[in-house]
Amino acid sequence: MRSDVITVQTGSRPTVRDITAEAQQFVSGESDGLLHVFVPHATAGLAIIETGSGSDDDLLRALDDLLPTDGRWRHRHGSPGHGRDHVLPAFIPPYATVPVLGGRLALGTWQSICLVDTNGDNPTRQVRFSFLPA
Repeated sequence: MRSDVITVQTGSRPTVRDITAEAQQFVSGESDGLLHVFVPHATAGLAIIETGSGSDDDLLRALDDLLPTDGRWRHRHGSPGHGRDHVLPAFIPPYATVPVLGGRLALGTWQSICLVDTNGDNPTRQVRFSFLPA
């Protein structure tokens, strides 16, 4: 297995950041196998969705509806409503696995690998790519 970590700047507000290009670069030149993507953070996740057509904004809006940033959370350190950031990975897991065929990600036409980060208190994230050859 080959593995590497990249650093992603997500900023100070909730974001959906497309990391498909970085993932493709990591598997370029490989043969068939699996790419496993992992975010080693308690307040971020990975989603495979369409981006650029409003779906990324729709996802953030849905998360706001489902996990509002209000005072209901028992986890209270950080910014107001930060407890919801710690619940996020139960809904958007911190991992994804994608088939690789001939060194290319086998994603659907409109699918992208996206880092989902609602935690504005931590604007820098690590993402681990691991390739397991067939």
